[in-house]
Amino acid sequence: MRDTIEELIKEAITSLQERKIFPKFRIPRIKVEHPDKMVHGDYATNIAMIIAKQIGKEPKEIAQLIVQSFNHSIIQSLFAKIEVVQPGFINFFLSKKYLQTQVKEILKSDEGFGKLNIGKNKKVNVEFISANPTGPLTLGNGRGGFLGDVLSNVLEKAGFKVKREYYINDIGEQIRKLGHSVIGDSQAVYKGKYLLQLRKRVKGKDPEKVGEKAAKIILEEMIKPTVKRMGIKFDNWFSEKSLHKKNEVEKALNFLKKKNLIYKKDGALWFCSSKFGDEKDRVLVRANNEKTYFASDIAYLENKFKRGFDLLIYILGADHAGYIKRIEAAAEAFGHRKDQLRFIIVQLVRLFEKGEEVRMSKRAGTFVTLEELINRTGVDVARFFFLQRSPGSHLNFNLDLAQEQSEKNPVYYVQYAHARICSIIRKLKTQNSKLKATTQNLRLLNHPTELNLIKQLIRFPEIIKDTAKDYQVQRLPQYSLEVARNFHDFYEKCRVISEDKELTKARIALLLATKIVLRNTLNLMGISAPEKM
Repeated sequence: MRDTIEELIKEAITSLQERKIFPKFRIPRIKVEHPDKMVHGDYATNIAMIIAKQIGKEPKEIAQLIVQSFNHSIIQSLFAKIEVVQPGFINFFLSKKYLQTQVKEILKSDEGFGKLNIGKNKKVNVEFISANPTGPLTLGNGRGGFLGDVLSNVLEKAGFKVKREYYINDIGEQIRKLGHSVIGDSQAVYKGKYLLQLRKRVKGKDPEKVGEKAAKIILEEMIKPTVKRMGIKFDNWFSEKSLHKKNEVEKALNFLKKKNLIYKKDGALWFCSSKFGDEKDRVLVRANNEKTYFASDIAYLENKFKRGFDLLIYILGADHAGYIKRIEAAAEAFGHRKDQLRFIIVQLVRLFEKGEEVRMSKRAGTFVTLEELINRTGVDVARFFFLQRSPGSHLNFNLDLAQEQSEKNPVYYVQYAHARICSIIRKLKTQNSKLKATTQNLRLLNHPTELNLIKQLIRFPEIIKDTAKDYQVQRLPQYSLEVARNFHDFYEKCRVISEDKELTKARIALLLATKIVLRNTLNLMGISAPEKM
């Protein structure tokens, strides 16, 4: 609907320009939003205020001219009314008839409802988690992990071809630090019970070799099983070591040398990243001839583009925010556009239990593993809670609420709405009722709670589109709660099964449409849609 309104406005302005009522100018992006208050309509736009300077008229007069130029045959089928209010907003109120017909459209689309083609099969690489194989995945890794997986689901629904990727830092300084920690010498960095187990299995005194063996065990026996518990399936586990084995790091350095983008200083080799907007130049090869992680990152970046990806999405922890400028510089140096890269910085997670924060430090060995958290809350709850907040804001994970088996728990509240619908459908079947959903009498859906519920259901494609553009996946749990609230409100105020058989059939159709939207939303979040609770 939002796209339809935008197109109507664009056509109206173009018509006014052709009739010389408006001067010629490039029509800006038309923003159509949902007003906070229902009295202001279901959709509203401020386009008249945006273009007032170009036209030289009062915004309200511009808005009225736009409305008068709408295609009225289309208008009558979609809207109950369109009003212009000060200082120049255009408010759109959807008609009952339009809303009623949308129930049929949802039922017809079923699992395909919300599927878009804005991605046009563009190939996207989403790299997330990518935690060093130096210990089990912890609470902090969960946020980026669930975000990356759900964003991938949304992009696929929007028509992109997505590959999920985990980059394994299995070479270099971190692996040596792990080796020292397993050996338990004076250079040990990491702590934790898992190291005691590794010491029993990995023998030797060479930190590099010990670290490599330990990293393999951690990856295969700690990280991968946890990723599976999280409900994530990576298309590719990409080894940093493979870049060195295939000489790709050296090739990347040689390319930069030929472009005169590398210089020597203090015995080290530096990349002229400041030429491309970075705050300073970066070391690629240290004075001891050891290549930095950034050298590998550049080779990895180029490897992704050579595999044919059109867009690269990096989901990074808050401590990697400085990484953005340098990788953008590398992309530009290799002839790629900066807009082919997207970065999502995920802020920290704090765990609270009984009102107090659970203090965590991976290096001190005091941390909560994701495995432990999922064991206590279940994966559905973990996913929902991690997804609720914008990745750019800090997240306080309330363990007490997460373990609550009541409507206070938002996951329970949403899943209960789906289970309640399934229960009603089962009840009809056990009664051998001949009452079935029909789309013949949807005009009987007139109660305000019915219409409000339909208004929420038809927003689903908009949620997909917006999230595929700005990656704000917190919309999904927020939207699922809105749908559940509207459903529970409808259920409390409208009797689904009544003596009026035709009304009952129409309401069953609305129930099934709601079930489809709830299930599709939960599926995108990787959360189960239970039929019983």
